[in-house]
Amino acid sequence: MTINNNKVQLTPEGFNELKNELKTLREKVLPKAINRISVARTLGDLSENYEYQSAKEDHLTLVGRIEDVTDILNRCQIIKKSTSNSTINIGHQVDVTINDSDHTFTIVGEWEADPQVKKISHKSPLGLALIGKKVGDKAEVEAPAGTIVYTIKAIK
Repeated sequence: MTINNNKVQLTPEGFNELKNELKTLREKVLPKAINRISVARTLGDLSENYEYQSAKEDHLTLVGRIEDVTDILNRCQIIKKSTSNSTINIGHQVDVTINDSDHTFTIVGEWEADPQVKKISHKSPLGLALIGKKVGDKAEVEAPAGTIVYTIKAIK
């Protein structure tokens, strides 16, 4: 196993979400997975027992996720939102206009990114283009369809 000492940047909200996920995995999901293995063992020959094999695979996936979340929490650096809204940084919500269409994005650490809810990583192409910009600035991002220009309307 390779030890990764790189810091993971998280907002306080992202840190709390991961902490709650880890608690749920350890206290609720893991005991159920262990019980499922135990019950599956009673169903017959383990070499031909699909339920046992499936339960073991699910358990391994779960243990892997617990290890990943624990590692992230151990290496995290909590980034507090700047009290100044003059330039975009991690933790800020940004209102932008793209081709006469308004959008709001939240800049977060890479482990918190969720494009479906418009949480974008500070290391993504859009995040990199927005970091350090001010209201009224334009950020250009190269996309397969061409250059997209974002005009910053507000920083919260």
